[in-house]
Amino acid sequence: MAHDHCSDERLNAEGEVAVARLIIDGGDLTHALRHIADSLAMDPQLPDAHEVLAEFVSRAGGPEVALKHFEAVEGQGFTGTVAAHAHVCAMAGRWDDAVQMLFNVAAYEPQRTWLDVAWLRPDLPVSPELMASAVARLASHLDDPVDEDERAPLLPALEVLRGTVARNPRHAALLWSGSMLARRLGAFDEAVAWTDRSFALEPSHYAAVMKGYALRTAGRLEEALAAWIQEAQRTPDELSVYLDVSDLLADMERFPEALAWAQRVVAREPGNEKAVATVHGLQYAITEDVRHLVALADDVRAQPDNTYSAVVLGRYSHQRPWLGQVAQATESVINVMQQVLENTEPGPEAALAMTVSALEPPSAMMTLRRVYPSIEVTVGSIPEPDLRVTAHPVRTYVWQFDGTEARPAGPPPSQEASEAVRHVAQFRWRSIPDAYDSAVVLSSAAPHDLLAVLVHPPVPPDDELGRALARHAPHLWIRAVQAWACLGLAHHRSDEPWPTSYRRGVLIDLLNGPEDWVCEAAAFALVVTAWVDPATRRDVQELVARRMFDAAQAYRTREVTILESLCRLVLAVPDVVDEVASLARDLIANKQA
Repeated sequence: MAHDHCSDERLNAEGEVAVARLIIDGGDLTHALRHIADSLAMDPQLPDAHEVLAEFVSRAGGPEVALKHFEAVEGQGFTGTVAAHAHVCAMAGRWDDAVQMLFNVAAYEPQRTWLDVAWLRPDLPVSPELMASAVARLASHLDDPVDEDERAPLLPALEVLRGTVARNPRHAALLWSGSMLARRLGAFDEAVAWTDRSFALEPSHYAAVMKGYALRTAGRLEEALAAWIQEAQRTPDELSVYLDVSDLLADMERFPEALAWAQRVVAREPGNEKAVATVHGLQYAITEDVRHLVALADDVRAQPDNTYSAVVLGRYSHQRPWLGQVAQATESVINVMQQVLENTEPGPEAALAMTVSALEPPSAMMTLRRVYPSIEVTVGSIPEPDLRVTAHPVRTYVWQFDGTEARPAGPPPSQEASEAVRHVAQFRWRSIPDAYDSAVVLSSAAPHDLLAVLVHPPVPPDDELGRALARHAPHLWIRAVQAWACLGLAHHRSDEPWPTSYRRGVLIDLLNGPEDWVCEAAAFALVVTAWVDPATRRDVQELVARRMFDAAQAYRTREVTILESLCRLVLAVPDVVDEVASLARDLIANKQA
């Protein structure tokens, strides 16, 4: 498919070139330029595109005259237009403009070969001031570092930079600015050496800070830490380096030390949003008290432009059960299924049989049978309290039981609803507010369809991640689908007052239904609601805590596979009281012992 796409791009680019030549022959050079720009945007390396650009310049009367035509088309086609402008500037010998423009295009599309052009040579007479600003801007749009297999299109920029540095070895700003690009493209030693030379020439704060970044990107963390601490001592009023020290210590999992550095900034600048967010994140890392993450979420809700709070919230939610991903399933049938999947492809051809000592949640059994439809499962017992029986009266059921066999209580969902959930469901998310926002597309789905999705889940998407889940972790996909279906229910009729709303009632029924993954998904949706709507927090705490108490009571006499997950959901409730949180932690410790 990738080859076909590239072929189509080249064909389309060639078509634009042909049109441009016809228009040039007709004399409308500005119109022709638009098609030339489009051809470059489709294929930056197409020889014919560069040839027709040269024809355009010649017909215009030379590069200086040709440049005037860009005034009419600037902004149209964007990357192609700017690239064409850069090439014509190069023809005119306007090297500073040419380099700056082409680097801007590369910053916008770093994965494409914009920089692989003959005129971009190390010996270009580019001013060091322009090169410093151009590489700094390019670097700011790149990963730090860029993956090794993605660096090739960007290496011409590094070569031009090296040439400029060689001609201007005593330009301090060029050296520390250049280190920003060098470190991202794997030239770690060079980046460090440039910052050292810059500081020796002109002991600037920027040079010292960039040395720390170069060392950090190179993996030399202790040296980076020492460099930044030394700079903090040298320039005690430059508080940003305190936060650099704090972030690095956090990366090294030295959280108490990191917190102390961030608190020093807050003490001097109480309104420093970055420092306040950093303190909240570190306090969560140390205490695992979710109040600190909720405070970050509240900050983002109150100030949507406070992007750093969102970054910190995402960092400390990452891969944490229910804060950044679904909790792992712990049922014995899932453990066995994963072991079998290591050597046996999913499908009905696998003739398997297994015995479980006790009945397990119906979603776990459903997952096993979806993976291996022919499997024979023998259930040894149904211990009390019976997981099929609800602890509290409910009106909405998604499972029906025939002995130990569970089956959906209703028909499958509509194809439209199933596809909607399939499209949006994910087993990992950036943060709880992001999960809530992403599920808003399900607000128009009929509740009966979302309920049906819980027990008739769609297959994973036919992409790399979806295929990996289907082959190696199908339970994570099922749990993600159920979580997102419940988030869809949490969006239903969101204008209704919470205490009497449909969404509250149906989520409570699912929460208190037969012991199942669906209970966890409903609890998750309730917790998410509490994060985004502070007025619901006390109610949600009571509801989710009561479900945990019920599970803990059952755990006295039998295994409860969803107990640890419910405990983690309780700990994710905003403003959970200390006694309830303490019980949840004790139960988790007991389960893990």
